[in-house]
Amino acid sequence: MASEMPKSMKAAQITKTGDIDVIEVKDVPVPQPGPSQVVFKAEYGGINYIDTYHRSGLYKLDLPFILGTEAAGTVVALGSEVQASGSLKVGDRVISIGRGAFAEYVPVERKLVAKIQDGVDSRTAAAAALQGLTALTLMREAYHVKKGDTILIHAAAGGVGLLMVQLGVHFGATVIATTSTQAKADLVRAHGAHHTLLYGKDDYGSIPPEVLKLTDGKGVQAIFDGIGKATFEGDFEAIAKRGTIVSFGNASGPVEAFSLLKLAAKNVKIVRPQLYNYMDDAEEHEAYSKELFDLIASGAVKINIHAEYPFTTDGVRQTQKDITSRGTSGKLVIKI
Repeated sequence: MASEMPKSMKAAQITKTGDIDVIEVKDVPVPQPGPSQVVFKAEYGGINYIDTYHRSGLYKLDLPFILGTEAAGTVVALGSEVQASGSLKVGDRVISIGRGAFAEYVPVERKLVAKIQDGVDSRTAAAAALQGLTALTLMREAYHVKKGDTILIHAAAGGVGLLMVQLGVHFGATVIATTSTQAKADLVRAHGAHHTLLYGKDDYGSIPPEVLKLTDGKGVQAIFDGIGKATFEGDFEAIAKRGTIVSFGNASGPVEAFSLLKLAAKNVKIVRPQLYNYMDDAEEHEAYSKELFDLIASGAVKINIHAEYPFTTDGVRQTQKDITSRGTSGKLVIKI
């Protein structure tokens, strides 16, 4: 089942990996859904760090490749299996966390699509979905944040960071947040953080002693670290005994190999989770998405959109410059 679609569309594509100049918005054929897929007409796309990894070649991909891992829009075609299931219909508003999202028409597996609740617009959904689901699953499953915990969130002014700050407060934890500037610290406090610590120009070594001061020398129950290599060693100083380090990003580079004996000093647990492993099927994706959108609709979680960009070659390239510049606070979106 499908509504009428054109034969060609605009898509942000790479034919080789490298610097941002490999990105081109060009005409490509409009896709048709496979049996287990849907196709939706995209309205907004959300920018994520993983887009830069795909473009740079950090993650190996089949080329040519359409960039983007997050978009919101309206269903225009259903594969035979999806149509038979009755779980979606043409005209439904959806969010996708599948690859190939920066295109006017996006084909995606049904399990990677969830309905957008009433009360949440497509721009907000595109800004919230991947980072919101990441933040929510990290705090539900990688380490279950609970009332009375004290937690440390690195790079708290970024998209995932701001969401984790709000979720941590909502779940009853005391939140210590790290940022690079006072302006970002003010933003993080406005989103509920109890304490903010500045690492300035990569002075990450100053963070663990400050965390220990704030916790009477005990450290924190959990650390959520999207920075990676630069903060990893300090995490072992700031973590409490039997604490959990959640390493979920590589903004400063991948964490280097380390001896498992490093965990023994404090009986520390470390996890390196991947969002899609928390949502193996459409039911799990829909359930987590509903919880996220309910939190947004209720006002418990606010989505901070830093900037919106045009769907042009220059516009998409600029998103990757900006997200890696450390000059943004919150989410970047593309109007498709």
